[in-house]
Amino acid sequence: QVQLVESGGGMVQAGGSLRLSCTASRPTASRSAMGWFRQAPGKERVFVAAINWNGASTEYGDSVKGRFTISRDNAKNTQYLQMNSLKPEDTAVYYCAADREYFRTPSGFSSEYEYWGQGTQVTVSS
Repeated sequence: QVQLVESGGGMVQAGGSLRLSCTASRPTASRSAMGWFRQAPGKERVFVAAINWNGASTEYGDSVKGRFTISRDNAKNTQYLQMNSLKPEDTAVYYCAADREYFRTPSGFSSEYEYWGQGTQVTVSS
């Protein structure tokens, strides 16, 4: 069992930046692809970004390409989501996730992630 803990959410004005962190409870997560999803009130959870186990491959949702950057530090069992040029439509609860298997390519499908964090709120004001 892997536990994921997110941090770094908060409130920011449009155009600002935030960096989210997600720390895994076990080093074995360093072998798994990891991702970020978000869910706005009344909407479905959607894919934001994903990264493979060693950081060599990344994927992004269309709405965040060019603004968000995903990265990871396996020595710290932590992945990050740097969010720049934030917009009010980025407001959501952001969830960290870890793949159920090792060494797979990063995926935008939530069904491929077994472990989830509790979520962290990001609010962008206009």
